[in-house]
Amino acid sequence: MADGLQESELIDAFRVLATPLISDNLARVPGAVGLRPFHRVGGVMAGRALTVRTRPGDNQFIHRALDLLQPGDVIVVDGGGYEGRALVGEIMTSVAASRGAAGIVIDGAIRDAGAIGRNPFPCFARSAIHLGPYKDGPGAINVPVCIGGMVVGPGDIVVGDEDGVVAFPIDGAAALLAAVRAQEAREAEIMQSIRENRYQGAYARAAGGSH
Repeated sequence: MADGLQESELIDAFRVLATPLISDNLARVPGAVGLRPFHRVGGVMAGRALTVRTRPGDNQFIHRALDLLQPGDVIVVDGGGYEGRALVGEIMTSVAASRGAAGIVIDGAIRDAGAIGRNPFPCFARSAIHLGPYKDGPGAINVPVCIGGMVVGPGDIVVGDEDGVVAFPIDGAAALLAAVRAQEAREAEIMQSIRENRYQGAYARAAGGSH
């Protein structure tokens, strides 16, 4: 792995970084639109993508993915953005958490939003609805998927926080990490200049500035 970092170390490093900083250093291109956290947010989700494609409103292949789950995986489900039936709820998210998943991302709906909202296990989705899923298939696992307009490949690094979800290939992730940390340092200095009343508007002129 580049810069001497193992994959697990690289993922751990992204777990303390904000998605806006990552997005800025990916030319603001990758990013899932319309997905939000439903869990009790208290940190950053980061892990490897275990991808699932399923027909709208059907969760048979999500159940299959749970049996293939490895600790540290983020289950990423392309449900076509369909919000008419929930694809997962409290039971399936609890199973994923008990098997060491880093989180679950659903381009579709969930249910049991109250229970999921009291739990710190990361769960991102489009909406919540009481109607349950079909369980007939078809579907696919570990194939490229599209969630909220963002393409995610099997094994990509997936990061999520209060601002949403972003994913990127592990190749090049070490260089991305360095760029994100550099921007984080620049922004920390800008915040310090604001507190000390010496800010001169430099951020608006800097590459990557947007706030």
